[in-house]
Amino acid sequence: MLALSAKGVYNAGQMPTILIVDDDAAVREILVDLLCENYECNTASTAEQALQYLEIENYDAVLTDLAMPGLTGVEILKRIRLKDLNTPVIIISGKPQEEDPQSLLNLGAFAYLTKPFRLDEIESVVQRAVAQHIA
Repeated sequence: MLALSAKGVYNAGQMPTILIVDDDAAVREILVDLLCENYECNTASTAEQALQYLEIENYDAVLTDLAMPGLTGVEILKRIRLKDLNTPVIIISGKPQEEDPQSLLNLGAFAYLTKPFRLDEIESVVQRAVAQHIA
């Protein structure tokens, strides 16, 4: 299987890569289980760890929790945009009243989803985000 990326063509068998950032191990596991058949999934338990990964790896999409100890998902989004990366960032929040969804979209988030999320909704949003990124 060949998959296209913004950088050209992936090697045969290589899948688009997704970075999943959440301080809740159960959420990370659910998302990896959901997405691992179609995407190479890397995980980070903190925003700081995610930012280190983003320094050395390009991702086709990032799914991040909004509220985490230390830096937040908003900080990940801002730093990706500061680096002028076109990487789609999907924000997931367990506290919908915590941040105005429109302000996150204005900052450049690809989508804003609330917990508990529907698995089919996550699949659909990730598929659209990756398709946009590799187009």
